[in-house]
Amino acid sequence: MQAIEFKTKIKNGMIIIPEKYRKTLKENVKVIVLTEENETGTSDIIDNLMDSPLKIRNFKPMNRDEIYDRT
Repeated sequence: MQAIEFKTKIKNGMIIIPEKYRKTLKENVKVIVLTEENETGTSDIIDNLMDSPLKIRNFKPMNRDEIYDRT
């Protein structure tokens, strides 16, 4: 087995393989995806918001009745 390493972006759910590797890669490959972590060390948006909440002027949280109001 041969290892090839490159950085790329995922576009519409597809990993773009650089041109220089396309001819050497055949139909059977093993793919391992490593993601780069952002500055906070996580890629989860909820974790990011919990660590750094948005500050919105005049924000008033909804009360329980407002949350479940279906009108």
